[in-house]
Amino acid sequence: MKRMRWASVVALFLALSAFAFGLFSLPSRTQVDTRPAVDGRSIDNHAGHADAPSDSASTRSYREASVRMSQSLDIDYTGDADEDFLRGLIARHEGAAAMARIALEYGDDPEVRGFAEETIRNQEAQILRIRLLLVRRERGAAPAARS
Repeated sequence: MKRMRWASVVALFLALSAFAFGLFSLPSRTQVDTRPAVDGRSIDNHAGHADAPSDSASTRSYREASVRMSQSLDIDYTGDADEDFLRGLIARHEGAAAMARIALEYGDDPEVRGFAEETIRNQEAQILRIRLLLVRRERGAAPAARS
């Protein structure tokens, strides 16, 4: 009985020690890693994504659409949350419509083609609505800003 109690005490001590070691080994959540990338260059998320000779026409088209969308996402922010939101969405919706057109051009699946057609209609309707909202805001019809 004493032996079993002693083993329980040792097991509890080891468990608490492991917990404490893990707790104190974690980096502080307030620390920010300001070290530069390994070789000092910024990280390019598109590195290594160049067209391969074996890429299909659809893959090349999707890559081109992705690059165009990424470039369009780089808007000049105004500091107006509403306007920045609307302007930022246009590129995303145009990118989705472009991808859907590629699916229609190269795809075979009737269900996917139907979804692509629906996507184009929806995205174009959203783009029109966004542009109308932006025009209204430019003409001063925007609601008063919150304080």
